[in-house]
Amino acid sequence: MKPANGVFSEQPSGVAPASPKRLARIAGIFYLVVGITGGFSEGFVDPFLHVAGDADATSAKVAANESLMRVGVLAHLTDAVFFLLTAVTLYVLLKHVGKHAARLMVVPVFIAAGIISISAVFTFAAMLVATDGSYATAFGPAGSSTLVLLLLEIQHFTVLAAQVFFGLWLAPLGYLAFKSGLFPKALGIMLILATVSYLVDVVVAFLLPGLAVQIHVYLGIVPAIAEIWMVLYLLIVGVRSPHRTDRASTVEALPSPSRVETP
Repeated sequence: MKPANGVFSEQPSGVAPASPKRLARIAGIFYLVVGITGGFSEGFVDPFLHVAGDADATSAKVAANESLMRVGVLAHLTDAVFFLLTAVTLYVLLKHVGKHAARLMVVPVFIAAGIISISAVFTFAAMLVATDGSYATAFGPAGSSTLVLLLLEIQHFTVLAAQVFFGLWLAPLGYLAFKSGLFPKALGIMLILATVSYLVDVVVAFLLPGLAVQIHVYLGIVPAIAEIWMVLYLLIVGVRSPHRTDRASTVEALPSPSRVETP
C-alpha cells in the first residue's frame, strides 16, 4: 500500500512533514488573516469606540457605529479561529523538531482564542445596551451609558489578559524555528524576545498604568518585527531546504556493502 503523502498526513515520530513548504505557506496565509482581523478589531475598532473614563462619549460612539461594532465582533471571532488554524498548521510543520515544545506552542493559542471569543461577547453586549432603548428605560440614560462603558472596560482588560498567551506561544515557536534550521536563527531569537516584550507590557499595564501609556508603543516594536518577519517568511520563502550535510550524514550512517563482515 502506498503511504499517505498529503500535506497534513501523519508522519512517524521525528520525521519531517511530506510538504514543508506548502504547509509553511498555508500557515503564512492563516497568520496573515490573524494579523488583518486582529489588527482591525484590536488596533482600530476597540480603541475607536472606547473612550476611557467617559461613559456618555463611549455610549454615543457605540450607538452611532453599530455596524462597525458588529464587524469588529466578527473580526475578533475570525481572529480566534485563524489563530488556532495557524498554530495547528505550525504544529504539523514543526512537531518533528520537538513534540513537547510544539505542544507548548499550541496550548497558549487555544487559551488565547477562548479569551478573544469571550471578549467579543462583551463587545456585542455593549452594543446591545447602547442601541436597545429598554436598557435606558430600566437603568436610566446615565446608568445605561455607564453599563456600556463597564462592558467595554471588561472587554479591554480581557484582551489585555489574552496578551499573556499571545506572548507565551511565541517562545516555543521561536525555539522550534531556531532549532529546526527551517528558518533564520535570528528570527527564532526575535520570536523569543517578543515573548518578553508582550509579558512586560502586560505586567506594566496592570501595575503601572501611567508608565504603560508611555512605553506601550516601544514594547510593541519587537513583537511587530518578529511576527511580520515570520508571516512574510512563511509566505515568500516557506521554509529553508534541508541541508545537504544532513542528508550526507544520514547516508554515512547506513551500512555499506563493503563493510559487511563475512563469517
